[in-house]
Amino acid sequence: MIWPFRRKSKKRMARIVIEEPITSSTRIATLKALKQVEEREFPALILRIDSPGGTVGDSQEIFSAINRIKSKGCKVVASFGNISASGGVYIGVAADKIIANPGTITGSIGVIIRGNNISELLDKIGIKFETVKSGLFKDILSPDKPLSEEGRALLQNLIDESYKQFIEAVSVSRNIPIEEVKKFADGRIFTGTQAKELGLVDDIGDEFFARKVAAEMANIDIKIDPVTISKKKKKILGVIPGGSLIEKIVRNIIIEIDISNKLLWLYRP
Repeated sequence: MIWPFRRKSKKRMARIVIEEPITSSTRIATLKALKQVEEREFPALILRIDSPGGTVGDSQEIFSAINRIKSKGCKVVASFGNISASGGVYIGVAADKIIANPGTITGSIGVIIRGNNISELLDKIGIKFETVKSGLFKDILSPDKPLSEEGRALLQNLIDESYKQFIEAVSVSRNIPIEEVKKFADGRIFTGTQAKELGLVDDIGDEFFARKVAAEMANIDIKIDPVTISKKKKKILGVIPGGSLIEKIVRNIIIEIDISNKLLWLYRP
């Protein structure tokens, strides 16, 4: 449900839920919700994150938008659910405080890019692509040929720069020396309890505890329920037998297409 009006809400806290991989559609919905938080002048925001991360650029835009509403005086508390990893961590560290469940899967700080090399399969079935390009690397990660050493080196430089941006954001946002961040920012995952020991999260607790923290920070009544700014509409397939499974398969296919050949801050078990 998207609120169609702009009533001021200076005595209530807002709530935004991110419970899917971070893609362009996630970014669009989240930025729209954050804009409403700013326009309605909510004093506090609960950012509920249950996401393995996703595309780099989309994560960075959400991170920047969270910092903008903080600069307007909104207190932001991130509540990590089952998983908040990689890009989910990047978004989370923009918050003033981070609360995680003890068993939350988090961490996975790092960058990955994937391509598909199906050149041998294409050779076997007799399919060849003819490519005309303007430069040596224009068709980098093309599925009809293996990645060259020169192409691999170019992509590694890209990965290294993106990784540098990630760990710098964690270092500055969490006030952890960058050399300390590098010690655990190697793609490994942690529980919420382990993340607290590293300084990645502030405290252990559920979403209700995160609400209490936000209420205290913004000096508002904890008894007043948060306003969920964007709530997912029930899909038609959900009422059809097997519809939920079909919907999940279709969604996963769309996500795979969306993240293909992109820099990813994404945890993949």
